[in-house]
Amino acid sequence: QVRLVESGGGSVQSGGSLTLSCAASGDTGSSGCMGWFRQAPGKEREGVATIDIDGRTDYAGSGKGRFTISQDNAKNTLYLQMNSLKPEDTAMYYCAAGARRTWNGEMYQCTTNYWGKGTLVTISS
Repeated sequence: QVRLVESGGGSVQSGGSLTLSCAASGDTGSSGCMGWFRQAPGKEREGVATIDIDGRTDYAGSGKGRFTISQDNAKNTLYLQMNSLKPEDTAMYYCAAGARRTWNGEMYQCTTNYWGKGTLVTISS
């Protein structure tokens, strides 16, 4: 089992920045891939960014050039640095962990086995 706890969400104005964190605990060695997803009101959950055990990253088109995913293995913590935020980035952001990454036709996503409870990001115009 892997437990994931997100933090760092909040309300910022358009153009601002936020850094989300995800603290992982438990059998983290089984997770070859970690990532961020988000779900806006009335929309389906979508992938945002992933990073695998080899440090390879991938991003959804909406976040390329603005978002950066990283991990601190010593702290078992995953990060998502988000810059130039837009109102359309408003969503609940979830941390996810899985065994490996897989191509979904648009980006590499984790074969997700574990989810955090999410942290809310609200961007005002």
